[in-house]
Amino acid sequence: MIAGTRQPARRRRASRGSGEQLRPEIVSAAKRLLAESANADAMSIRAVADAVGVTPPSIYLHFADKSELLSAVVVDVFAELDAAMLAAADGIDSPLGRLRAFGLAYVRFAVNHPEHYRLATMDPCPKPDVAVDEVLASSAFAHFNTTVLDCMQAGIFAQGDPLPVTLELWAAAHGIASLIIVKPYLPWGEVDEAADRVLCAAALGHAAVDLLGGEPTPEIVTAWLQEQRRPAGTR
Repeated sequence: MIAGTRQPARRRRASRGSGEQLRPEIVSAAKRLLAESANADAMSIRAVADAVGVTPPSIYLHFADKSELLSAVVVDVFAELDAAMLAAADGIDSPLGRLRAFGLAYVRFAVNHPEHYRLATMDPCPKPDVAVDEVLASSAFAHFNTTVLDCMQAGIFAQGDPLPVTLELWAAAHGIASLIIVKPYLPWGEVDEAADRVLCAAALGHAAVDLLGGEPTPEIVTAWLQEQRRPAGTR
């Protein structure tokens, strides 16, 4: 070995039955390397193995390939996101208040973990055949969807299938989060304030469309808004 160079430390052989303990260490190391490299393509199985202190074949005992490892990272990211959302909404009884807290926590998490968020929601899916089921079954999405249903039951949104509404509101949260991540130099102001404006507009806009009914045209919406803005007593 060349003087002054240092080889990654190898871990001792795991005791019998402890192999599954390595899996979360592998996922954690992959997440750390993704945050450091800022590019999923730059993260290799060998680099993950070195970070954990094992040989590459040890990684393949738990993950068939890099795509499967990245899928496990995505699942872990959604679990971490869910914990952040639940913590933000803890103690909030109002359905709309919880929805707002969830949305703000979502954007905050994305901006604070840009590479993990990029992998989970912006990069090409490593395993598209199972991605839809994994996302819709994630706790973060389930809690978001349940809260939209609570808003329907509280009369905030019209009764119906909560899934389309959840996807619409998620699109709003994702839109502001991804723009702040990729265009941080634009005059967004405080992240929470920018996110709050976008999320509020999306939620109130959906509620207004529910009140108008059907598929209102721009002319119908304009007339309705003008009516709402008329001074009390002149309507």
